[in-house]
Amino acid sequence: LEYVIKALVDHPEDVKINRVVDEMGVLLTLSVHQEDMGKVIGRSGATAKAIRTVLRVVGMKNDARVNLKIEEPEGSERGQQGMSDSAPSEPYVRDTTVDDVIKDLKG
Repeated sequence: LEYVIKALVDHPEDVKINRVVDEMGVLLTLSVHQEDMGKVIGRSGATAKAIRTVLRVVGMKNDARVNLKIEEPEGSERGQQGMSDSAPSEPYVRDTTVDDVIKDLKG
């Protein structure tokens, strides 16, 4: 995932991926530079949908659910809407690669 995203964006040094693993599956949270959001999401969300589809296929192949969350960059007007003070509890978070996720899913 990291390799693909870095190839799409103009600011690859700002690409960050965090992983949360729990009983529901794997949640990958993607953070990119504000100027790169359009490239990652694509027209009408087509690029983001394609990335999510690939991740779902990888998850199905490894009997796990894999979801992608794309975080709004700081300073984004859209990101300020609907913000709440409570943060979700995260049982397990670390920077990772897709290969790490596949290894973890295979056990």
